[in-house]
Amino acid sequence: MKTNFSQNDLKQLTYQAIKACRQGRDILLHYSGRLKQVTEKFQAGLVSEADQESESAIKSFLRAEFPDFDFLGEESAGVHPQEFSPSSKPRWILDPLDGTTNYVHGLPVYAVSLGLELQGEVYVGVVEAPALHEVYTAWKGGGAFCNGQPLKVSNSSELSRALLATGFISDFEDQLEEQLKIFSLLVRRARGIRRAGAAAMDLAWVARGVFDGYWERNLKPWDLAAGLLLVQEAGGRVTSYRGVPCTPYAKSVVAGNPTINQAIVTAIGPDLRPETV
Repeated sequence: MKTNFSQNDLKQLTYQAIKACRQGRDILLHYSGRLKQVTEKFQAGLVSEADQESESAIKSFLRAEFPDFDFLGEESAGVHPQEFSPSSKPRWILDPLDGTTNYVHGLPVYAVSLGLELQGEVYVGVVEAPALHEVYTAWKGGGAFCNGQPLKVSNSSELSRALLATGFISDFEDQLEEQLKIFSLLVRRARGIRRAGAAAMDLAWVARGVFDGYWERNLKPWDLAAGLLLVQEAGGRVTSYRGVPCTPYAKSVVAGNPTINQAIVTAIGPDLRPETV
C-alpha cells in the first residue's frame, strides 16, 4: 500500500474526499427540518437518522474507492478516546454531522468533516457546510481553500482585539470548572468570544480569518482532523493547551494565527489543572 503521497496524489485524494462529503451533504439536506429519530448518546450529545445515514453513505463510497484504507467514523467508533491512536496505514476520519444539536434545532451551523490521517499527521481535510454553501479543503503542502478561494489566518497580533471561539462540555464537572475559569479569563482580555457549536466550523473559520483563535478540550479525532489541517495550511498554528503540536488525537486544542495561539497558551497556563494535557 502506498504511504508516501505526492502532491498530485494528495490533490486527487482531496477530490475524492469532496465527492465523499457530498454523499453526506445530500442526506443532511434531505433530512433538514424533517427528522423523526433523535436520541442521546452517552457523553456524546445527540444523534439522528441523518448522522447515521450520512456516515453509512460516506463510508460506502470510501470503501469502494479505497478498500485498503482504514476508517474511523463518529457513529461507529464508540465514545472512549483512549481507544483512538495514530494509524499505521492511511485512515479516513469522519464526522458525518458535526453540530448535530444545531442541526436538530434548525441552526445552519453544521458540517460534514473528513480527514485523511497517517501516523498522526493529516494529509487531506474537507469540511462541507451544506446550509452555508461553503466547502473548505486542504491537502498537506497545498494550501487551504473555501469554495476554491485561498485561505489565510488573521493577522491580529493583540488578544485585546481578537475574536475568539470555544465550546463547552458539561459531562465532567472538574473539566467544566477549568473551562469556565479559562472563559472568565479570556472574555475579559479578548474583543469577543463566540460559541458556534461545531468544532469543524470553528477551525474552518480560524483558517478563514473570521476567528483569530479557538480553544476547546474533550474533542474526538473526527472533530479535529480536517479542521486541524485547514488551519495549518492557512498559516496558523494548532497546539494543545500546553502548547504541544496538535494531532487529531489530542485531548485539548488551541488554534489561531501563531501570535494569538501563543497568547492564549500563555494566558491560560496558570489556570490549567495538573492533569490537563
